[in-house]
Amino acid sequence: MRRACKLVIFVFGALYLLALALLAIGTWGLFGQPRDPLSGVFLLPLGLPWNLMLDGFPDAWLPWLAAAAPLVNLALFLILCRLAAGRNRP
Repeated sequence: MRRACKLVIFVFGALYLLALALLAIGTWGLFGQPRDPLSGVFLLPLGLPWNLMLDGFPDAWLPWLAAAAPLVNLALFLILCRLAAGRNRP
């Protein structure tokens, strides 16, 4: 169980970092890439369901909150893995 938890956390964290890198590359046109308004599309599924609950926030905050939404899921994975590890102890 512990190995599966670590694998899920590692894969999710790696996908999150890759999606953030693609967002930065597409938003600012780094490495000669053209600017792409859809460069943050890979962050959306990683941040579900939290990024669907951002309606009441100011428009200036929305890109930052959408980019941080996957951190909530990562924190939940960490908490669940720690709880599961505590129950597996003899």
